[in-house]
Amino acid sequence: MNAVLSSWKVYINDHVYELIINLANNCLHDGKCSKEATADSMIYSYRHGFSGFAAKMTDSQAQYIAELPGVVQVLPNRLYKMHTTRSWDYLGLSPYSTANLLHDTNQGDGAIIGVFDTGVWPESESFNDKGLGPIPAKWKGFCQSGDAFNPKQHCNKKIIGARYFINGFLAAYGEFNATEENEFISSRDAAGHGTHCASIADILKAFDEAIHDGVDVLSLSLGIGIPLCLWGGNSGPEYETVLNVAPWVISAAASTIDRSFPTPIVLGNKQVFTGQAMYDGKDTGFVKLAHKERDDLGGERYCEDMTSNDTWVAGKVVLCFTVEGRDVVGAVSTVQDAGALGLIATKRNVLEMSPYYSSFPLVLVTFDIATQILNYIRFTRDPVVRLKPTKHMSATKSPPTLHRSHLEPDIAAPGVDILAAYIPNTLSPGGYTFNSGTSMATPHIAGIAALLKSLHPHWSPAAIKSALVTTAWTTDPYSGEPIFAKGQIPKLADPFDYGGGLANPNAARTPGLVYDIGTQDYVNYFCAMGYSETAISQLTGRPKSCKKSSNSVLELNLPSITVPNLKGSVTITKTVINVGDPNSKYEAFVVPPLGTIVKVNPKYLQFSPEVREMSFRVKITTLHKITTEYYFGSLSWSDGKHEVKIPISVRTEFPQVYGN
Repeated sequence: MNAVLSSWKVYINDHVYELIINLANNCLHDGKCSKEATADSMIYSYRHGFSGFAAKMTDSQAQYIAELPGVVQVLPNRLYKMHTTRSWDYLGLSPYSTANLLHDTNQGDGAIIGVFDTGVWPESESFNDKGLGPIPAKWKGFCQSGDAFNPKQHCNKKIIGARYFINGFLAAYGEFNATEENEFISSRDAAGHGTHCASIADILKAFDEAIHDGVDVLSLSLGIGIPLCLWGGNSGPEYETVLNVAPWVISAAASTIDRSFPTPIVLGNKQVFTGQAMYDGKDTGFVKLAHKERDDLGGERYCEDMTSNDTWVAGKVVLCFTVEGRDVVGAVSTVQDAGALGLIATKRNVLEMSPYYSSFPLVLVTFDIATQILNYIRFTRDPVVRLKPTKHMSATKSPPTLHRSHLEPDIAAPGVDILAAYIPNTLSPGGYTFNSGTSMATPHIAGIAALLKSLHPHWSPAAIKSALVTTAWTTDPYSGEPIFAKGQIPKLADPFDYGGGLANPNAARTPGLVYDIGTQDYVNYFCAMGYSETAISQLTGRPKSCKKSSNSVLELNLPSITVPNLKGSVTITKTVINVGDPNSKYEAFVVPPLGTIVKVNPKYLQFSPEVREMSFRVKITTLHKITTEYYFGSLSWSDGKHEVKIPISVRTEFPQVYGN
């Protein structure tokens, strides 16, 4: 019987790239690593932004390659759903002004923005290149021919490159009829923003080529010195609904029950999470942990989608996500009938979840914890878990929690009723329509980042992010009125709603100070996150990565301070670089979060031509005697001209007291 082929992506240590590629080719084409020889297996090779390849392999071939020295990770390919005027004047970037960021950068002349999306309608007037100068000499990309897309006709000095990547999708899911699917196999969009799926192998190839082609900013990217602007998702305003929360991205702008039945969830990598459960069965011991991706989107599997015919759950603990307004009782009986040993369930609004008394292990977790467990499953070859039955209950209220050590979103930008180019149809015959969402805000941030990169070509992505966050407006720039967060009950916005605030591009051009982050800082962050030194060394190519001294995720030099579980006090070190007057003197001003004491040492920073970089310590002490919600404050450095302001978010956490 022939083994089943599926698509995989492989990440490789850059120093052994050629060796691994040769070994992989021998394995795949000649059958040297398994009984199955697989001709034409390679889908893509990745070389510019990172090292690796995508290929069609059997499980045994993937296992063989995963065990080769220098291979960082082997992961299955999957689908991801794509997401998707006056606003520039509102941000102070009128093209007619002679004193703004647009003027300082000659309208952004020469800046190249790479956009990852479902395609483009090149006939739109938005892509008229009238008045634009020549294509930048550094550009190495091109326009690719395809269905209804002619480079000579559809590319110009504004659309200077257009590529499409589909091999990963075809390798994983086979051929499809473009006409029936209302698709173009080209860079032309057929149905508008946010309606398509993309293979992760294809997305990675797009990243790789964009970096090679010479983009300055990616409106969805992780690159070499290339700022990353990603949407934050449209599932708010509840906590824990921000997507794309990695600390190296610029993300543009759910809670717990009030009585807990704590149940430990122990993963095979020794991570321990606390869920809520009321089952009186036995300790499961370590058993297999499973989560089946949705076939249509490659995303989280809903509990309601499962049936008793799902034999893949037999002998395993299953992770699933629930639909809003539904409970998980039906899923419990379903997976139990299919032979599962337990169920871990979640939904974004944890207020809708209450533990059920059962002899079957059903553990409810916050969406944040479920996402971390899902990542463990996705990045582990043989994930296992242990569920321990609860024997106690806690009488302590458990407030909304956000279990992460950095603030998201980072920044807000106009994203409601944005007039944008659209495919002409009966609803938008003129080729324009109004759209709303964080995917409308993201292009604003990408555009501002491109202007800042043009003005300050040597700034790192972290420095650009810092400039945006530390200079943002926290009140309406025209009326001075407070900013409100929309929801069922409007409330005053806080950093969880808008990050640093509303982007202020003109102030960001001269921020005074920036919080920068280097490669070793990210390595220390990975160490603090618990990644093994072997995995980090393979990724970085360095023999030793983690320092002997203990690292803390709080120490990453972000333009914000977030403490999710303060007990007593904590001291955090931050570093700033002077990008203004070389002889500047800055004074610290603190607005402490409610019920905390915040001290900064030193209180003054004196810079000089010889001293451009200085560090300081922030000690935060809680006065609370119970577990609290998040409270917010700020730390500002001022030299009389600049106010370099970062948000502070603190949640006090006290140990729960258990009783019979």
